[in-house]
Amino acid sequence: MSREVVYGRNPVRELLAAGRRRVHDVWAIEDVAREDWIAIRDPRVATKAQLGRACGSSDHQGVVAFCDPYPYVDARDVLDTPGPVVCLDRIQDPRNLGAIARVVDALGAAGIVIARRGSPGVTGAVCKASAGAVEHVRLAQVENVASFLHDARGPNRWVVGADADAGEDYRTIDWDPGTVIALGAEGEGLRPRVRGMCDNLVRIPMRGHVGSLNLSVAAALLVAEATRRH
Repeated sequence: MSREVVYGRNPVRELLAAGRRRVHDVWAIEDVAREDWIAIRDPRVATKAQLGRACGSSDHQGVVAFCDPYPYVDARDVLDTPGPVVCLDRIQDPRNLGAIARVVDALGAAGIVIARRGSPGVTGAVCKASAGAVEHVRLAQVENVASFLHDARGPNRWVVGADADAGEDYRTIDWDPGTVIALGAEGEGLRPRVRGMCDNLVRIPMRGHVGSLNLSVAAALLVAEATRRH
């Protein structure tokens, strides 16, 4: 099995705490290696340069872990979990995926569904952006987002798509506790077929001069609204 690299203090801490994937080795600079939370792992003492080369980033905060690949779950496991689901159509920025994972963990949503192809998947950069939250959330990959939404719709799940041109204010709809929230790619929005699988389309009213929100901020507002109602 191939190994992946997780870097940064919070991502490595949560990787170790979650225990969802095997950790093969931990490297840390001398000061970090003496801290209680990591000293029990008997980390290899390394230089900042060595850590940077290992993870491909200078943003390692003095610690890097080598572990098994991310344990994706089945999409059905996400749908069978109470709470709203975030479904991402062609998301491109790994930092947005990480930030959305942080939202899902913080607000107690059921999980995240992404496309197997055309999306970043869980990388070291995603782990870093999520502050380690991705280690605790259910995240599934599917072959086709539109097909997933088609199959997810039913008496216990309905699909709400975010569309800047949609006519309905997201605060005025009757959010269901099992809502699947569909969000499109940065700058492009939902594809027509994915939009067609939505039971409702909502917009986030913008009162300022900028016409849109960062994808993770939009996700936070919609998930917060869905969970607030229930």
